[in-house]
Amino acid sequence: MNSKKVLHFVPAEAPSTGRSKNGYVFQEMELKDGQKEDLEQDLPTNIKEDIYENDIQISVSDAEGPGYGLLNTTRKYVKPMNFQEEVRAHRDLESFLSQASILLDEKAATLDEVLRRMIAHMVEDGHGSCNVEEVMNSLFTDAGVRDINVHLLTETIQGVTVTSTGIHYQQSWLCILSNVRNLQRRQVCITRLERPQNWGDNCCEARYVILILAPPRTKSTKTAVELARTFATMFSDIAFRQKLLETKTQEEFKQELVSQRHQLSIVDEKMVTEEVDDSDPRRGKALQCRHFFKAGKGVYDDLRRRLPLYPSDFTDGLTGKDRCLLKYTTTAIFLYIAILLPAIAFGSLNDESTRGEIDVQKTIVGQSIGGVIYSLFAGSPLVIPLTTAPLAIFISVIRGICDDYDLDFDAFYACIGLWNSFFLILGGLFNVSLMMKLFKRSTEEVIALFISIAFVGDAVKGTVKIFEHFYHGPTLATTNSTVVLQQINEILEKIENQTTTVPQHNTSHQAEKMLVFLSETLVECTRERPILCLLLMLGTLWLGYALYLIKRSPYLNGKIREVVSDCALPISVVIFSFIGSYLFIDIQLPVFSVHDGPIFKYPAFEKLSGLTALSAVGLGFLLALLIFIDQNIVISLTHVPEHKLLKGTAFHWDLMLTGFINILMSCLGLPWMHAAFPHSSLHARQLAKVEQHVENGHLYTTIVSVKETRLTSLAANILIGLSAFMLPIPLQWIPKPVLYGLFLYIAATSLDGNQMVDRMTLLLKEQTSYPPTHYIRRVPQRKVHYFTALQMIQLIILCAFGMYPLPYMKMVFPLLMILLVPIRTNLLPRMIDAKYLDIMDSQYM
Repeated sequence: MNSKKVLHFVPAEAPSTGRSKNGYVFQEMELKDGQKEDLEQDLPTNIKEDIYENDIQISVSDAEGPGYGLLNTTRKYVKPMNFQEEVRAHRDLESFLSQASILLDEKAATLDEVLRRMIAHMVEDGHGSCNVEEVMNSLFTDAGVRDINVHLLTETIQGVTVTSTGIHYQQSWLCILSNVRNLQRRQVCITRLERPQNWGDNCCEARYVILILAPPRTKSTKTAVELARTFATMFSDIAFRQKLLETKTQEEFKQELVSQRHQLSIVDEKMVTEEVDDSDPRRGKALQCRHFFKAGKGVYDDLRRRLPLYPSDFTDGLTGKDRCLLKYTTTAIFLYIAILLPAIAFGSLNDESTRGEIDVQKTIVGQSIGGVIYSLFAGSPLVIPLTTAPLAIFISVIRGICDDYDLDFDAFYACIGLWNSFFLILGGLFNVSLMMKLFKRSTEEVIALFISIAFVGDAVKGTVKIFEHFYHGPTLATTNSTVVLQQINEILEKIENQTTTVPQHNTSHQAEKMLVFLSETLVECTRERPILCLLLMLGTLWLGYALYLIKRSPYLNGKIREVVSDCALPISVVIFSFIGSYLFIDIQLPVFSVHDGPIFKYPAFEKLSGLTALSAVGLGFLLALLIFIDQNIVISLTHVPEHKLLKGTAFHWDLMLTGFINILMSCLGLPWMHAAFPHSSLHARQLAKVEQHVENGHLYTTIVSVKETRLTSLAANILIGLSAFMLPIPLQWIPKPVLYGLFLYIAATSLDGNQMVDRMTLLLKEQTSYPPTHYIRRVPQRKVHYFTALQMIQLIILCAFGMYPLPYMKMVFPLLMILLVPIRTNLLPRMIDAKYLDIMDSQYM
């Protein structure tokens, strides 16, 4: 006999009698054909075939955007209401608005209490007279499960989101409907709960309850199910639900309902985007050679697509209802700290490698100039340009070449930078960014994880250097041999004077065990310094990450949690800088150096011969290849579908703009820059509004929307420029260990959303703890682990070349990153089925 799966509400702890006070959970039950027919017999037959479908078939029209659908209690797919064609949808909403029954910030926690309050509110508003107990009885149906009497909801509709990875429940809202005998007309009540409630599986954070009551005999277009379709379709939009959370009065709530109806009523005009798709590296047709010969087409399409949206980059969040001034302020502060401290760290590294030619002050000024230009003119304003560790290594190699061949560093550095910019501009003109079609998500995540490991490596190497210098032996405070010998003689004379007062028979015994302590003016403190540095670094990481995770905790209220989480990094840096520089003022901590001298220095190109300038072509090409890969991968990782960015990308124009910026940097003797990971992705998350849901006991965070603004990065880079006037004091109060703690924090927070990291953690988990991700459901477990192991091998090879101490080997590192593309497209499909590779490379939304 065939069976049908049915979705019910069942009490979490089913009592023997009475209704549960602990909320309700979903339970799947197998119903035989006869039972299925009994549940459906009360439904009017003339609408069953119109609004129900036996099979759940929800198509996703846009590969990057999820579709949505509605599921009835009987686990049948309910067609969403078409606001463009069905008149009844508009009449249903107008009828509700004329006699709205809305409860805002309801404090009741259990479903029983919420429903009783809603029914009582309907009666109080004079929308009809009905018996509360009678309506409650109609909302529930008795059922027996293994000799236990429970109460199930008679009929519900819940939203499901459909992506290429499967179907996922929308757990923040629930529509409950019932037919009430003595009711004369349809009634609707919408309740927004004060805080999300856990009512069981597939409804773990209910925030909205829609109660619909209708007479049993009515016109087919006016049934409870038809009315439920109208409101369920509206609440299926996650952005709409987020807007409803921000309303404070019933009038604002109604206005959002009207606005949503207007949005759903607009006829979608399908614009001709084929040409634009051809110029977008992430979309369109397969890569062809002829695409590279359409000079300037990519840049033209980028500007044509992006320029009409340019004014909104400055006004979004400042005008209209959805203002985000506080969010912008906290994000700008976060960016200021997250950009300034790496600039100080890499500036200090450049200072050591170039012997003061490029120091901290030049790095800060260059960051401000390049950052402001990028913020104003880039097509992807959420992307953050920085000077990075690979660039610092490249600069140190150039310094070594100049020393070996007696070349002028400023001129040779500028010559390489100009060749690099030349190749970048050519790449933008001839659409070379289209090669990003070949980069799969797994390849991008290997490179992203390597960058995170590089941050950890820089922090560890800096700390190890401090331990090597101070921990194993005392360090002389001065190199003046006369002063050292004089102080040692004074100490020995004091000891001799003390020993003369000791009896003769004890002198030889004490001389064997005597410890000589040198003064602080002669020997710097040793072991306490590296230990304090280690504690400062780990403390910065711990406090920053703990505050970053506070948004997932129940402490304080939602607004305060959000602000504290956004400001986690600045708070941690300020606190531990105060601890290291003030509370432990007796211990001298390592700080960066500051030099006096001109900031801008135009290179003397006449010092280079023609052959030397020509030899810089190779280095310029390798540098351009490094910047090309990092720039495009960072833009791609920032514009992943789960971020829901709407204004599009500008790969070709941004690559050309990076070339123009590096021309300026090269001619002024400032460090080069390009789009940086993970700062760009963190910037997008800082500006995001999120919604959390629980699936099989695992908490997931879904981004509702992101404010695509230029103001935050612009403000942060202007502040960084002003920070040049804060050298050396107070910026030197930030010890180097705090900078290393910042690196660890950035690396830790960048792991969120990295699917490769999630799959690596599966190797350490028992199978019962595996999350219900799309690849767990659709790919054999052995294939998942095999693919993860292959990615780890690629990562190890990248780390071996990228972190090898031989500088010249790091010059060929960009070529190694390019080799990851043929490995993914040609080698891996021979080892793992292509269909499984495509599933594991898809997005999980």
